[in-house]
Amino acid sequence: MLTMGLIMGALTLGGVFYMYGRDLPTYETLARYQPKTISRIYSGEGLIIDEFAVERRLYTPASEIPDIVKQAFISAEDKNFYTHTGYDPRGILAAIVEGVTSRGENLRGASTITQQVMKNFLLDGSTTLERKIKEIILATRIEGAMSKDQILELYLTEIDLGVRSFGVTAAARSYFNKSLSELTPAEAAFLAVHPKAPYSYHPVHNREAAIARRNFILREMFENGYLTQEELTVALNDPLRTVQNGDFPSYQESLPPRDYFTDEIRRQLSQNFGEDEFFTGGLSIRATVDPDLQVTAAHSLQRALEEFDRELGVWRGTGQTIPEDQLTSEEDWRAALAALTVPRDITYVSQWYPAVVLAVEENQLQIGIESVVETEAEPFVVPRRDIEWLRGDFFDNFNVGDVVHVRRMTADSDGAFIRWSLRQVPEVQGGFMAMDVNTGRVIAMQGGFSYQDSVFNRATQAQRQPGSSFKPFVYAAALDSGYSPATIIIDAPITINTPQGVWRPQNASNQYYGPTPLRTGIERSRNLMTIRLAQEIGMDTVAAYAERFGVYDRMNQGLAASLGADETTLFKMISAYAMFANGGERVEPTLVDRVQDRYGNTVYRHDQRTCVDCDDMIIAAGFGPRIETNRDRVMNEITAYQLTSMMRGVVERGTASGTVNLPVQIAGKTGTTNDSKDVWFIGFSSNIVAGCYIGYDTPRSLGRAASGGGICGPVFNRFMSDAIEVYGAGPFHVPESCQFINIDRYSGARLPDGVSGENVIAECFRPGEEPLFGIMFDGGFAMAGDLPLFDEVPRTAREVTTSTGETATVGPKATFGTLSTGGLY
Repeated sequence: MLTMGLIMGALTLGGVFYMYGRDLPTYETLARYQPKTISRIYSGEGLIIDEFAVERRLYTPASEIPDIVKQAFISAEDKNFYTHTGYDPRGILAAIVEGVTSRGENLRGASTITQQVMKNFLLDGSTTLERKIKEIILATRIEGAMSKDQILELYLTEIDLGVRSFGVTAAARSYFNKSLSELTPAEAAFLAVHPKAPYSYHPVHNREAAIARRNFILREMFENGYLTQEELTVALNDPLRTVQNGDFPSYQESLPPRDYFTDEIRRQLSQNFGEDEFFTGGLSIRATVDPDLQVTAAHSLQRALEEFDRELGVWRGTGQTIPEDQLTSEEDWRAALAALTVPRDITYVSQWYPAVVLAVEENQLQIGIESVVETEAEPFVVPRRDIEWLRGDFFDNFNVGDVVHVRRMTADSDGAFIRWSLRQVPEVQGGFMAMDVNTGRVIAMQGGFSYQDSVFNRATQAQRQPGSSFKPFVYAAALDSGYSPATIIIDAPITINTPQGVWRPQNASNQYYGPTPLRTGIERSRNLMTIRLAQEIGMDTVAAYAERFGVYDRMNQGLAASLGADETTLFKMISAYAMFANGGERVEPTLVDRVQDRYGNTVYRHDQRTCVDCDDMIIAAGFGPRIETNRDRVMNEITAYQLTSMMRGVVERGTASGTVNLPVQIAGKTGTTNDSKDVWFIGFSSNIVAGCYIGYDTPRSLGRAASGGGICGPVFNRFMSDAIEVYGAGPFHVPESCQFINIDRYSGARLPDGVSGENVIAECFRPGEEPLFGIMFDGGFAMAGDLPLFDEVPRTAREVTTSTGETATVGPKATFGTLSTGGLY
């Protein structure tokens, strides 16, 4: 009977294991397993500037996990880990006995680390006998297929250790802001407290229980021979200092706040690699950003936006308020302020702080400021004189409980405190971007006033009319079509019938200047010359150029589009202008130099150029390695130089001459759309292209005085002043085949060699090209008797000076007509 019973028991047990083991996942799944890990973005200097993750986890091979960490978890979870075959029979028996005697009230796991790996990876988390049997089967299988260290690596990487941190590496950062190699035995033991109940041993809320459990694990480590008596004594006396207690600075606080640059990387790489791979793949991303110039770009744009906003004199504030019953004590209003979602990432001039109005007095506001302690030297008040830029009565703008922004105003000489100054995020917005013209590396990008106020990236996502900043593409098409900078175009009124009505475009000056050289047309941003030129060469040709440069995917071919009436992004415009600057070669913009996977393998590299001599250790003095590139040419290099020379005129004597003033050669183009809804300036040196647009998110007029040169020009000028210090700048490259001829820039007439003067300019012509002078192009718009050269409808005559220096009689200010679209100047 005993023998038969044993046989039947063995058969039954074998049958149970066979039945449950048939459909189990295979251990090959573990061999291919890749845990969800953090993707990190690094600056060029190798500093972490942002992180993205679904689960906060960092993959660490077993060979790089210190022994003290392994020993702590083994002592806490499975002290026989290195000797058992996947499960612990005595532990299982003890758990069964306890469950039976307690009639199911006390059910505990008794799982080994190997079994926990099986549960976490391949099974559900239920506490059933069926799952336990499956655990044992899989644990036995995996022990025969993987080493102990491989199993432990999976466990220590995957396990949830509280505070939204997974794996020991991420948890060490979250609790102690330390790497694994820096952990003490007491800290390693504290990490081992959490596997069974990750959120039940918080170092602040459950401090006593956490210390008790930690000390138990330390004694187990001593019993297992991992600690000496002296090490145990020191560890037991450790007071449990953590980030959560405020003993260490938070790792997250050491990272710069997320901004438009890193968020745009997230957007682009999520499209290229897929969101799942980006957020869980543990990618190492080397960004192209220059951190210092990124700050310069942000502050330069913020200054322009704030100056424009303060000139309007309108107070909007943050739109947030704190109820008066929460203002009675400092502790209450500080807690209420901390809970509000308001921008905290603005550092223009100095840090902007959220604050709450505690009292509105006759000559000042009493305020409470977040994260700042009031002192006698810096009282929490904003005096009336600081708010004199606001229109209306002082008391009408503020109420007790209003949440506002303030910053310190200090003396330029010694930084001494002057007063707290009231600030607000402007309603007007804009974007700024700068990139290397040769490599396409984006070195700075600002998509608005504050990322925390609005994550919408106006540099890459906002579709806006470029206005006259589009005109260089019309002129590029003309230059490649046989025109030259000295070609004469008629600057005279035009009337065009459209399905929407009669369109009478006009110049920004409301004047007409007659026959004018092409150069002057772009320097002075003449609309009528641009339309005639587009009509002459054909809008299909203009559209082909705009699409080749990537400004539009499919451009509208109406004449208004030649003035920038179609919509595009600043990102595309900057990228296209870079091809003017580098001599006409295609350049692909990028925010990322390199992407590596979790194992360090390069999965993307932007720069595909080849360094021919980089391995040569004996390059002759005065010579550098040769870099070979196979970039496509999108325009003739002489055309690129001619256009660059003409755009230098925009900066030196044209529509940007009053605001762009740098010690190096700069070319660029302003843009202002109809009714001044958007203003633009894009410019470039020999190696950096940068530009901005400014306008309301819901387009409306910025005011009659708004212009691209006046508002965006200073933004470019401030940024490039710093960028030139870092990247330098030289003269623009002149093609060897250029044939220079002296031209009168007012009339387009040829001048003798050796002449000089303000009106003389040496224009580059193609080799062997003998320019024809005296021929004028009017784009096919006939000059009828009722369509005079200098005025559409003469009324009150007046004398003006033409581009040739002569006088002419013109009428009053021209009108827009019945249709208004495209750019002005």
